[in-house]
Amino acid sequence: MQTTLQPEVLNTMIKLGLIGRSIAKSSSPALHELLGELNGLQIHYQLHEPRDSSPSAFIDTLQQLRDEGYRGCNVTYPFKQVALAHASITRADAQLVGSTNTLLLKDGVMAANTDYTGFIRGYRSRFGETPAGKVLLLGAGGVGRAVAFGLFEVGATEVIVFDLNADNARSLADAINSEGFTASVATADSLADAARSTQGLVNCTPVGHYKTPGIPLPASLFGGQEWAFDAVYTPLDTEFLTEAHRHGLALMSGFDLFIYQGIDAFEIFTDVKVDAEKALAAFQQQYALHSNLESLQR
Repeated sequence: MQTTLQPEVLNTMIKLGLIGRSIAKSSSPALHELLGELNGLQIHYQLHEPRDSSPSAFIDTLQQLRDEGYRGCNVTYPFKQVALAHASITRADAQLVGSTNTLLLKDGVMAANTDYTGFIRGYRSRFGETPAGKVLLLGAGGVGRAVAFGLFEVGATEVIVFDLNADNARSLADAINSEGFTASVATADSLADAARSTQGLVNCTPVGHYKTPGIPLPASLFGGQEWAFDAVYTPLDTEFLTEAHRHGLALMSGFDLFIYQGIDAFEIFTDVKVDAEKALAAFQQQYALHSNLESLQR
């Protein structure tokens, strides 16, 4: 269905950006500029790395973007929580998760969390209405937090949180329980029992990324679960997903999250409805992204 573009986004350059640290290799500019091309919009997406990791450095960078007429920006590590604190309007998803990755710089600063909504859309695109069930979540950082809350929107009955930092795991479990959901914490000693008791395995640690290769869960603990998700998407076929595939689990990749969180953010920035399947196919073709795992192929 053709979207009717608003006059304010026609024939004008829309300035968008990403604020974060160590973002030089981000794929967000490529995604948002491609989404612009597919929808007849001129998008200029720039990376902005504050001088340091302090809240004041983030605030100065955000003000610079506002002064330069940016329509919106994405936010990544380590600024997702400080960004939420400086929003004048907070969407329910950002409020629930307790952080934001998307700021609309129009009539104030509106905060959203499209890691949360993007995970939900990605899960539905892969698994339909199949409930997530009981899930082991590895990693309690920013993405892990958004995914944890998103899991309950797709039918999770319990999330067991494991993090090398036990305090982070406990903090996330407490936050989940305070919202009326069910969460518990796994330790190194109880990890095996936790993995074997779940329907879903979720990796939200950086382990498996090309910079930090490896697998965050011993291979011996795969088997008997129903599905797996890895937030890492460089490479697409991580060791985690490869092992899950070997044991017959249905798969969702970090590329699914990347695409859908980006589409959700783009729609917030532009008020234009994106054809997700068309965008997905175009991005995969343009950047030659291909999985050797059958259940990840579209």
